Amino acid sequence: MLFPMNTPAHYARAFQMHRAALQDLYETLPDEQSTFSPWEGGMSFIGLADHLAASSQRFLGLLGSEPPAPILDTSGSADLPSARSRLQESTENALLAIRALSEEDMNRRVKAFGGREMPVAALLDFMIQHEAHHKGQVWMMARMVGVQPPMFVKLG
Repeated sequence: MLFPMNTPAHYARAFQMHRAALQDLYETLPDEQSTFSPWEGGMSFIGLADHLAASSQRFLGLLGSEPPAPILDTSGSADLPSARSRLQESTENALLAIRALSEEDMNRRVKAFGGREMPVAALLDFMIQHEAHHKGQVWMMARMVGVQPPMFVKLG
């Protein structure tokens, strides 16, 4: 189903396509690779999952919508199953928050990074771009540990 651009349904679908592919890949990662990092000081599989889960919550917290999305525990996941669960919870929270927006909200300006103002639609674009950026890192890391990633987005 196609959604007009710049609508909550469009943004929910775009976010879901990226996040669902990411979750599919995380389901195939071996638990023993959970702390793999491609370079010293780089984020591990667990670290990236936690970062993406928390980041989507922070981005959506900037919307100032009522009610705000629930905030996840920020202590960090102990293992890969916990990171998978955190990704799932943050996905559900994000989709609820995005779908709760109205079409009029898309042009509403919000304070974002460093006090910079931007329309809600631009903030959602930024959130999805951030997701895709880090998802690309996970795809590369998966290949490094011998896991073949799925298609970069989940269609259907």
